[in-house]
Order: sequence, then structure tokens, then C-alpha cells
Amino acid sequence: MICKRLSEVTDVEFDRLLDRGAAVREVMGHVQKIINDVKENGDTAVMQYTLEYDKADIVGLRVTEGELLSAYENASQDVIDALYHLSDNITSFHMRQVQSDLWLHEVAPGVVFGQKITPLDRIGAYVPGGFALYPSTALMNIVPAKVAGVREVVVCIPPMPDGTVPVATLLAADIAGANAVYKIGGAQAIAAMAYGTESVAKVDKIVGPGNVYVTAAKLLVQSAVEIDFPAGPSEIAVLADGGNPEFIAADILAQLEHGPTSSGFLLTPSPELAREVKKELTAQREAAPRKDLIDLSNTAVLVGDSVDACISFINDLAPEHLELMVRDPITVLEKIRNAGTVCVGDYTPAAVGDYATGISSTLPTGGFAKYVSGLNVDHFTKKTSVQVLTKDGLDSLADLVRSLAQIEGLPGHAASVLRRLQ
Repeated sequence: MICKRLSEVTDVEFDRLLDRGAAVREVMGHVQKIINDVKENGDTAVMQYTLEYDKADIVGLRVTEGELLSAYENASQDVIDALYHLSDNITSFHMRQVQSDLWLHEVAPGVVFGQKITPLDRIGAYVPGGFALYPSTALMNIVPAKVAGVREVVVCIPPMPDGTVPVATLLAADIAGANAVYKIGGAQAIAAMAYGTESVAKVDKIVGPGNVYVTAAKLLVQSAVEIDFPAGPSEIAVLADGGNPEFIAADILAQLEHGPTSSGFLLTPSPELAREVKKELTAQREAAPRKDLIDLSNTAVLVGDSVDACISFINDLAPEHLELMVRDPITVLEKIRNAGTVCVGDYTPAAVGDYATGISSTLPTGGFAKYVSGLNVDHFTKKTSVQVLTKDGLDSLADLVRSLAQIEGLPGHAASVLRRLQ
């Protein structure tokens, strides 16, 4: 754990704190070999890697109707009710993001422009496994796609050693509206969706978080398929100028328990609060059920000269989750430029966004919140511009076309307009 003043953090420490992509870069070569193998050998390669990494000897990659029915039979009603409740909340939030599928506006007499929004045909949603189960992630990845109108959603979930997928995760995928679920995890799942195999149809876009191997694979297949963004090891930053040290430590540890290389930060102008949070982190970590994973994560308690100095660091960090426990949250929120999601106030822990509010928990990590938004309806659509001109409208723009065509040395452009007006 790093615990010091921001002004005393060395360049090397800054680089290490801010460069969360190092682990991804380290596995790129290995992941590229997996991708090439799946691209060349399809299902055979996928099943070999599934046996090697997931210890599951599977015959059919796709979850059958019988397996789905068995999952419903083996699940408690409480689990099913919770999944439906979260699905409803996610739907409610994302319905408010939906834009009109077609709009037209007359900018001048005889000149109309507009936009048509079209859902993608087929997307692939990756739901991680490994150190925990993620039915909530299945809902977060699939529901916005269905709200957007995506025709077909293909889902990949890592199998357990017995060749099945976790019951709650499978049910979540079905409740969310998945069209097909495959028992595939890791880089091989990303490759299968990106290039297609005998069993898995090629998709238009891949979304969803994963470990460093999944994140590396998503980055490597971008020439074949669109991706949402890198969504790797979990991150949280808490900016506090007061507040409850117990709450702050609990929220940081909650994200660190996701797995190795997760990271948690406290930024505060208060040395006293920093000391109290450090004590709480140590105490709560010792009692944490997932202490072994927390110990493999990165933590920093940093004291800034002011709230503004802390904000500056956070904007460089661009964390996946940001919590604001400050006296003037609206003023601070206005200064935040880079974060995947912002949780405001002492009673808005990041975990409530993971499980209850319906706001997406599939968020950019590794600093990518500087450039991209968390998963939302827009990720599953494409926008096509529309132009409609009358002859008079074309005539009103002819001189502009002629001038610019002459400047650019493209006389055919001008001719295609002027012929219509002769």
C-alpha cells in the first residue's frame, strides 16, 4: 500500500499507479497465439483451450434447452426474483437513453437533413467467471442491447469443471433475452465471437468485462470486429474531505475483492482522514473473506494539498468507479472530467450500482474513461445521416459545391451537381 502526500509521489510511482495496462501488455503474445489457433481450427481449438484453462471436457459448446430448464428447476425463487428485479431496473434506466430512430429537419428551403438510428444485427456479450459469479454482468451486458433493438445476442460464459455454466449466470442471460449461450471463456471466447467457428456465429461487436487475457483478446481482434472498450481489473477511487473512514475502506475493499491487479485509491486533503482510512483498510482486510485476492491488488492512500489537487489526479487516473464523499459534491462533480461512473454521497457505494440501481456496471478501466463511456444503448446502434434536397434546395448550394470542388481539384463533384440544374 502506498500512503503519502501527492506532492511526494515520484514519477516512477505515478507511472505505476496510472499505468494499469502493463498486465495486459505482458500477455499479448500468448493471447495472439490463442486467437490465431481459434481462427484456424475453430471449435477444436476452443474445446482444447476450455479443457486446458477451465478443466472442462465439453462436447457441445452451446447450452441446450435441457440445461436451461434444469437451471430453472435448480434455482431458488429468491434468485429468480432478484434477477428479474435487477433486469427491470436496468431496462428502466436504459429506456431513457433510447433516441428516435429517424428524425428530419429542414435547415433551409428545399434542404433537409436528418439521422437514422439502426440497431446492430448480432452482438457478442462476454460474462466473466473465475474468482466469482457474475449474473449481474450478464444482465448489464444483454439488457441494453435488447433495449436498443439488437436482433441477436450471443453470450459466452466460462464453464465450470463439470462442463456446466453457473446456474444464476445462465438464468440471468436467459432473463435478459440472450438468443444463444456458449460454454466458453477467456481469450478463446473472444476469438470465437470475433471470427466465428462451426458452432459460434461471427458477431458485429463484442462487449463485456474480463481478466487481462480477455482484455488483451478484445484489443487484438479489433481489425475483425468492433469492441466496446477495455474493461479489465476493477478500479475505484474515493475523493473525500471528510466522511466515515469505515465506509471508505469498505468500498475500496469491495472492488479489490474482484481479483488480482484490481486497484483502489483514496484521495483526500485531510491527513487525519488518510490515517483513519489506512487503519480501517488494514483491519477490514484481515477479516475479509476474500483476503487472498485483496492481497494481490493495489492500494494507495494519497493526501493532496487541496481538493482541487485531488481532482487533478483523479482526472489523470480516469477511474472505473469514483465515489465523492465531499462537502460540496455538485461543485466537485462539475470538475470531474474522467470517470466511468460517479457515486455521490456517503450512502451511494459503488456496489449499489453493481447490483441494484440499473446503471451499467460494465465500465472502461485502465484510463480509458478519458475517451469512452460506460456501456449504454448507443454502443449497440449505428447512426446513418440522411439528406433530402429539392431542385431549388440543390440550386441554393450549387455555388458552394462548385467553389469547394475547384479548391480540392475534383471537378466531377461539381459536374454531378450542375448537370441537374442545366
